[in-house]
Amino acid sequence: MEFSLTPIGHVRGGRADPLDDHWGESRAAIDLDADRFGPEALAGLADFSHAEVIFLFDRVPPERIETGARHPRGRADWPLVGIFAQRGKNRPNRLGVTVCRILGVSGTRLEVEGLDAIDGTPVLDIKPVMREFLPRGDLRQPEWSGALMADYW
Repeated sequence: MEFSLTPIGHVRGGRADPLDDHWGESRAAIDLDADRFGPEALAGLADFSHAEVIFLFDRVPPERIETGARHPRGRADWPLVGIFAQRGKNRPNRLGVTVCRILGVSGTRLEVEGLDAIDGTPVLDIKPVMREFLPRGDLRQPEWSGALMADYW
């Protein structure tokens, strides 16, 4: 079974290169497709502090997609883990998900900080972050993932 998705908009500004670290202060905008959406689509979103943005890693060529295990960032000193045990961009469906700070909403434009998507990236969906959807209880993760994320934000 296949599904077809149409972007709701695109990332504008921010970074041009998909480097692995220092995304925390990256500021960008998401411009909705004006042919499909009016300002009412973003009504009320500015009342939230954060949004979850789902986007497509559209610049990952099909031959670079990973389906098995690999060392995160190619580092042999980190364990060999499956593609679904990491957040790399070379995923089977090339989907990215990030929680970012909302800086403002103006018309069909959402201004954000900390979105780890580059200029021109297709955005598939935007959802407000609600504490009730955050994990309940303690989180756990392997030590290597903390090292990988040390400079990410």
